[in-house]
Amino acid sequence: MRAILLTTLLLVGCAENPADNKPVAQVSSATASVSPAPTSAAVGGVRYVLNPETSKVAWTGSKVTGSHDGGFSKFMGEITVVEDNPEKSSVNLEIDAESIFADDAKLTTHLKSADFFDVSKFPKASFQSTAITKAGEGYSLAGDLTMHGVTKNISFPARITINPEAVTAQAEFSINRGDFGITYKGKADNLIREEVVIKLDLNAPKAQ
Repeated sequence: MRAILLTTLLLVGCAENPADNKPVAQVSSATASVSPAPTSAAVGGVRYVLNPETSKVAWTGSKVTGSHDGGFSKFMGEITVVEDNPEKSSVNLEIDAESIFADDAKLTTHLKSADFFDVSKFPKASFQSTAITKAGEGYSLAGDLTMHGVTKNISFPARITINPEAVTAQAEFSINRGDFGITYKGKADNLIREEVVIKLDLNAPKAQ
């Protein structure tokens, strides 16, 4: 029966993968098992504190029959800027995993379970930058991402804008959830893809 279902899917075709046209984050071993302190380059810089009301940490996941959008409603962080130069600066973000949501209530509940984020065991996710380098018209942002109890160093393209009152950063890229031990495959006739699109839109006013 499983083989018949899979064959049927191949014959009728699969839904488009939202990650196909997004940059793929480069993944390597983490620089530390936990999020490190800000880099020395950022010490003594100007602090900009993330405003969750005007920022977004979102995602898009998909399966062979369609896709779902969602995000996290609770997160905090800061961007420390040195000499108005992104390459000397740092980004720190902490996410409440329990605040994950999807465009379907049943999926939201499932995502919090041990099949996915297992939020009772891993209540927090975090990102601490380790390097910011110029790349084309934007930047390459690298850092330690801790999620589901696994820490990996990832790098992805980002747009960073600094002005006296606020810093903004935007990025859209895909990661492989399997790199972070999230391996639930779904049903044989509705397999879940490993690629997940991450969408960041961060707005950090200057700290008072």
